[in-house]
Amino acid sequence: MKRGTSNVLALILGVAGCLVLGRGALQLALDGVALIAATATPAERLVPTLPSIPPTPLPWTPRPAGTSTPISGVSPTPGMTRAPVMPVILSPAPTAVSAASGSVGAADASVAPALPPVAPVGLVASPELEPRDIRWRFGAADRLGELNSYDTEALNAGWFLAGMEDGDVPPGTELARIVEVQGGNVSPGDEVLSALVVARPGALWEIGNEPDVIWQSNSTPEQYARAYHHAYTLIKGADPTARVVAGTVSQPTPLRLAYLDLVLETYQDIYGEAMPVDVWAVHNSILREERNSWGVDIPPGISADTGRLYEVQDNDRLDIFQQQLIDFRAWMRDRGYRDRPLYLTEFSVLMPADYGFPPERVIAFMTGAFDFLLGAVDDELGYPADDNRLVQRWIWYSVADTDAPDHYPTGNLFDPETKEMTAVGRAFADYVADH
Repeated sequence: MKRGTSNVLALILGVAGCLVLGRGALQLALDGVALIAATATPAERLVPTLPSIPPTPLPWTPRPAGTSTPISGVSPTPGMTRAPVMPVILSPAPTAVSAASGSVGAADASVAPALPPVAPVGLVASPELEPRDIRWRFGAADRLGELNSYDTEALNAGWFLAGMEDGDVPPGTELARIVEVQGGNVSPGDEVLSALVVARPGALWEIGNEPDVIWQSNSTPEQYARAYHHAYTLIKGADPTARVVAGTVSQPTPLRLAYLDLVLETYQDIYGEAMPVDVWAVHNSILREERNSWGVDIPPGISADTGRLYEVQDNDRLDIFQQQLIDFRAWMRDRGYRDRPLYLTEFSVLMPADYGFPPERVIAFMTGAFDFLLGAVDDELGYPADDNRLVQRWIWYSVADTDAPDHYPTGNLFDPETKEMTAVGRAFADYVADH
């Protein structure tokens, strides 16, 4: 699913029986459904094996532009509508985010102390794009430095996110880079990273990729706080105009917010100041939080065994998608970061078509999410420099996930074999062009 990850999807149904996969097998029989995941290392994202399931009703039925419906899963208040471009007024989010009883240990879920506000950062446009240009908000992730292999200009996107591999982007668009973090270690090394930063003044640098996930950046709160400090100091020293992006947890659930609270507490304790952040970013998956199960497991350094026990068919739940972003904006406000932009640097449908997620269902989720992201405004939670919108920019995963055979192709905007745009890619391009 992610950059640099080796994942294996075991798409074999077992009912009252068990199947064995190469490279070792993990076999679990749960209520007659076999859950099988073959893995090269213990740190492997697991996906449950289920029978093909017909698409379930979406949280809402997409409607033509200019119409509106209540937002599913959010308590309606006067003026709250779903509109493709017009603001969506959201009900106030809770002032504190807490985990469900028994999901997070008391010590792990402690609320970080009030933090002093940090200096504001204005809304910065990509090269040749005005901040309010709609393309500036839409982006896509590249997996293995293969942007040159696809006609990415046809997507009408304003920015792209990639690792440190070389890759070209269309003229007038922006390329944001991910600084790798693994167990608290930053790569590339200081000399190489400094040179890259100097060569790209004013660029976006995202620190780590899901530090809360054991098969991604896999860092305890203390390790991430130290790695972030190291990278932030080095990048700002090389280019004071650079914009440093923090967070990137896999999904802003209570369990992951508790993890980030510990990051902030640790940073404050070690360095004697609030963690400086130019941009906060999250991914917005909807995956199970359970130790040694499929999904995103438990964050390093957290003692809980369970968090949100999402099911496979929840993966495209727009009501959950919306509420998690609202909750994160509430978290930002309560930690003194309301004046930071929020970027959603990865989201998609991660389940394969065989699980009941054909392109039509993926497109419905994608366009419904775009509707929300464009219109979600809140006068108490939103970013003041962007008319109180909740989210400023977003990244769809992915341009083309080519890490075969262990990849997540459902959201591919291009076919990695033919290089042609997929139905999902055409829907992406058409949506941006139409708005």
